Amino acid sequence: MAEDSATEGGPTARRLVLGSQLRRLREAKGISREDAGYTIRGSGSKISRLELGRVGFKERDVADLLTLYGVAAAAERESFLDMVRRSNEPGWWHRFNDLMPSWFQDYVGLEESASRIQTFEIQFVPGLLQTEKYARAVATQGRPDFPDDEVARRVRLRLQRQKLFTRPEPPRLWAVIDESVLYRPIGGREVLREQIEHLLEATTMSAVSLQVLPFDVGRSGAEGPFTLLRFAQPEIPDIVYLEHLCGALYLDKSEDVEVYSAALHRLTSDALTPEDTRKTLKAALNRSS
Repeated sequence: MAEDSATEGGPTARRLVLGSQLRRLREAKGISREDAGYTIRGSGSKISRLELGRVGFKERDVADLLTLYGVAAAAERESFLDMVRRSNEPGWWHRFNDLMPSWFQDYVGLEESASRIQTFEIQFVPGLLQTEKYARAVATQGRPDFPDDEVARRVRLRLQRQKLFTRPEPPRLWAVIDESVLYRPIGGREVLREQIEHLLEATTMSAVSLQVLPFDVGRSGAEGPFTLLRFAQPEIPDIVYLEHLCGALYLDKSEDVEVYSAALHRLTSDALTPEDTRKTLKAALNRSS
């Protein structure tokens, strides 16, 4: 039966939970992905994508799968179909879809649904902690031909993502940033100074933990920036997000996630404590005066 937790979070989380529950029903009946795919006029690979929450659901497909899996009670079937409708509701980021590649749309949906966000950055301040001017400078870096209205919308998208922290129960953000970020004058010295002041303010938020990784430590085995997303719904696995020049990777296999979880543990152990991080931020402000 569809669980109450499935109604929590955004549409991306609902899709992941629904796919997980359909997979459990299929496996309980000993039905192969290929046979399930045939039932909905598709393939085994389509069932795999549905169960992983990688694609949207059609009510007719889910109704046919429920019949195949022996779910006959009207109330239980309606609960699943309601999940389909709710999982297909557009997220707030839908109006920015023309600015975002599909792989980043997926990330914004996952970020919106996460209960804990752990991130490591080596070049920029994490997007969830950027000021408007810093975000504008990042958006135009290397792209001087971007129209002003497009840049403004990209900045609005970033600031809209930050509204996660205005929710009654915001996600927990744990960010580790390389010390070089505090020296890199993205947008100029004044923009960087304002950004560091904002980071100092962020350290007073109960939902935010910020640590600086000193120059003399290195990257603690981490090759580059990454984000680990954790979810309140037990059906959704932890997910590691990695960007590259042509797109992004989403890792959810337990052995892959464990590697990055261990890397985060090393980073947080090697980085300055939150209190020493505040001292480092204040020193950076003094340098920029």
